[in-house]
Amino acid sequence: MTLQDLLGTELPIIQAPMAGVQGSELALAVSNAGGLGSLPCAMLGPEALRSELEALQAGTDRPFSVNFFAHTPPVPSGAREKAWREALSPYYREFGIDPQAIPAGAGRTPFNAEAAALLEEFRPAVVSFHFGLPDDRLLKRVKTAGAKVLSTATTVEEALWLEQRGVDAIIAQGLEAGGHRGIFLTRDMSTQMGTLALLPQVVAAVTVPVIAAGGIADARGVRAAMALGAAGVQVGTAFLLCPEATTRPIHREALKGPQARHTAITNLFSGGPARGIMNRVMRELGPVAEVAPEFPLATSAIAPLRSAAEAKGLGDFTPLWSGQNASGCREIPAGQLVRALAGEP
Repeated sequence: MTLQDLLGTELPIIQAPMAGVQGSELALAVSNAGGLGSLPCAMLGPEALRSELEALQAGTDRPFSVNFFAHTPPVPSGAREKAWREALSPYYREFGIDPQAIPAGAGRTPFNAEAAALLEEFRPAVVSFHFGLPDDRLLKRVKTAGAKVLSTATTVEEALWLEQRGVDAIIAQGLEAGGHRGIFLTRDMSTQMGTLALLPQVVAAVTVPVIAAGGIADARGVRAAMALGAAGVQVGTAFLLCPEATTRPIHREALKGPQARHTAITNLFSGGPARGIMNRVMRELGPVAEVAPEFPLATSAIAPLRSAAEAKGLGDFTPLWSGQNASGCREIPAGQLVRALAGEP
């Protein structure tokens, strides 16, 4: 069975779910072009999620995917939050921000019973997860609703863990990929491999289809992944300049300039390891700060700095998510990009 047979798509091209830079419009454009469009749901409340699901159902009769985080929320530490805000205090002073007025909060919710109920109502063809899988009871509800289940692995061990729990396909996420790492069995970043190293090892270790992700920006990259045994590819960064994406102007300009060639894994924006274009705060604090609270608790303290800097036209505190290969970013409709990735003229 091909990935297209499994997912019901025309092409083995999946658009990566990218919270903060897209909504249903991008997912619809990809699905209607024959790929699998994906909607990021981790930052959507119940009403927003319902609205987006209604838009997806109204906008296509083709399969689409909805993506959720499956992390275990950490126990907040007052001491660590205090230390994090102290590390950011010079910036608060620079922008005239009162740190005492900043509320604590996660900003990202893991998959829960309320989301499961919405999926039972709307019955999307595909549900994907990041950071492992939800508990067995919730996962059973997703499968009973008829969805194919995908999840991300960043190591062979994670791929085996996912297969043992019944996923229908595995996304092998190489270290080149932009945005949050799907790492979940360890916090040891030395376990992380590039796509061309990880992909064939995962393919050899599991029996379910494997989808390559990370560093794939054009049809040549798609062919290379398929030659190494991938059943399909997941592409994110290349879609960021498409008109259907909601990528902010500051982010778009960074992707189009030479600075996009310098990315790093950072935990400054959420507490979890994620790849983005180097900017001021990453240079000055270092991309990884031990003082930052665990994912996703670091978000609330840095968010006001992002807003204040962006109001001045600066991306100094903005998570400029990007993979290591932004060469495929093109200001063309997403459907056209899907066809180009598939090697069509």
